[in-house]
Amino acid sequence: MANQLAKIQKRIYAIRGQRVMLDRDLAELYGVELKVMNQAVKRNIKRFPSDFMFQLTDEEWKNQRSQIVTFSNDTRKYKPFAFTEHGILMLSSVLNSGKAVEINIKIMRVFVKMRHYVLSQSKGDQIAELRKLLLLYIEKNDKRVNQIIIALNNLIEQPPKTKRIGFGAD
Repeated sequence: MANQLAKIQKRIYAIRGQRVMLDRDLAELYGVELKVMNQAVKRNIKRFPSDFMFQLTDEEWKNQRSQIVTFSNDTRKYKPFAFTEHGILMLSSVLNSGKAVEINIKIMRVFVKMRHYVLSQSKGDQIAELRKLLLLYIEKNDKRVNQIIIALNNLIEQPPKTKRIGFGAD
C-alpha cells in the first residue's frame, strides 16, 4: 500500500498554485480509458466548476511535457484536464466503480498527508523555505524579488506581536 501511495504522490503536480492530478494519470489509476473518463466528466460538467477542474493552457502543457518524461510522448489532440482535490472527489462519484472508490480513498490519504506536513511546519520554517526558493530566482536581478526577500527577512527577524489579555488600568 505504501508503494501505491508513493506512486500516487509522484502524480500530484503543482499547477496554478494548486495541487492537481492530470486526467491521464487518474484514468490510469482508475483503470478506465481516458476518453471514457473525459466523456463522463463532460456529461456531468456542472459538477466540475473551475476550482474543481480546469484545462491546461498551451504553455502549461508544454512546461509539463518538458518536465515529465512520460508526457513527452503524449500527442493527444486536446490539452489535459487538471483535477484539484475536490475535483477528484467528484470524479469518483461520476465514475462510480468499485476501483474508482478504492483508488480515490488512497488519493485522498495522500492529499491529507501532504496537508498535515504543510500544517506541521512552523511559519518561520515556511517563510525560510519560501526565501530559499526566491533566492533561486534572484539570479535575474529583479528588483521586485529583492523587495520580497527583504520583506521576508523582516518577518523572520521581527518578534511575534503578543496581545495582552485581561483588563488593564488606564
